[in-house]
Amino acid sequence: MKSRKFRLWLILSVLILAMMACSIPSLPFFTRQMEPTPIVPEEVVEVRPETEVTQMTEVLIPNKVLLEDALVNLYDQVSPGVVSIQVYSQFGGGLGSGFVIDKEGHIVTNYHVVDGAEEVEVHFQSGLKVFGEVIGEDLDSDLAVIQVNVDPDELYPLTLGDSDRVLVGQTVIAIGNPYGLSGTMTTGIVSARGRTLESIRQTESGSYFSAGDLIQTDATINPGNSGGPLLNLNGEVVGINRAIQTSGSTLEGGAANTGIGFAVSSNILKLVLPALKEGGTYNYPYLGLSALSSLSLTQAEFLGLSQATGAYVAEIVPGGPADQAGIRAGNQPTQVQGMFAGGDLIIGVDGREMLQFSDMLSYMMLNKKPGDEITLTVLRDGEEMDFTVVLGERPASVR
Repeated sequence: MKSRKFRLWLILSVLILAMMACSIPSLPFFTRQMEPTPIVPEEVVEVRPETEVTQMTEVLIPNKVLLEDALVNLYDQVSPGVVSIQVYSQFGGGLGSGFVIDKEGHIVTNYHVVDGAEEVEVHFQSGLKVFGEVIGEDLDSDLAVIQVNVDPDELYPLTLGDSDRVLVGQTVIAIGNPYGLSGTMTTGIVSARGRTLESIRQTESGSYFSAGDLIQTDATINPGNSGGPLLNLNGEVVGINRAIQTSGSTLEGGAANTGIGFAVSSNILKLVLPALKEGGTYNYPYLGLSALSSLSLTQAEFLGLSQATGAYVAEIVPGGPADQAGIRAGNQPTQVQGMFAGGDLIIGVDGREMLQFSDMLSYMMLNKKPGDEITLTVLRDGEEMDFTVVLGERPASVR
């Protein structure tokens, strides 16, 4: 009898280990459970395998199935509203992505997808292909709106979510047309919020204005994904995929994905969309200054600052809003070439703490418009001071 029980225990143990090996190996607690099971008394052996199998079946496997079902259902519901975009210009052809925003035939994409386009084709998942017309462009946010003339029954508008409610670590999904592979779906997480990039609009001096409130994600984005939606698990658009951080290139010479992508937030799109649909432009608020952010302790020491957080004012546009309000830029040479001490360190905006320039930029773009007042709290010569700035409009682009 004992010999038969021992053989039975041995067979059950082997089956348990085999089932564990087929489960998700990346979970730390599963790795630990895959260690050899020690010999224990008979009365415990008879119930332990059943307990462990039940735990795996009732807790782990259903969660995995539910996530897979959610992603499959999301794709089925959302993908008809995602389009592939093909453009032709004097420089050749190009690919991008976009999505339907309403039943009137408005398609959202990136400005850089349609920049210079002489002809735009919009390809739907159903197989329908139509020509489109670019009716609105915003170089600051890198957004554009295309108008297509199709039967409303062919249009499946996507819902815009609230990007302010997006959390770091949240699952997101990108759907688009990378390298011409239309309808491609990838998943990832929100890696960070409130990132900044250069906008496409140049200043008179040749530098570029800043684009703020971008979402960073590790969802795989490649050339051709630009303009496509970044979605939450509810199928709501929380971002418009814009760019990737690259390191080198692929064997084919294309940009190599590094797991760092950027998407324009849906709340920025909500701000500019009405103007772009009407064929106009959106006017962003303007401070008229350039600032250094993410200072190191060494840089802060060279600049004579008591802290390294905030935005250090490096340059003021003469006659601009910040200049008129009395904000001061650095003008005293330091040990670092091109870095001047004596400027204001902006540490707060409208009573909110500001750790870096991107905090101020995102707040200003989402909550202010030209003509509004904004209160900047600065450190000047070790003293905290408040300045009220009347925001202007960003000057006309040189391109």
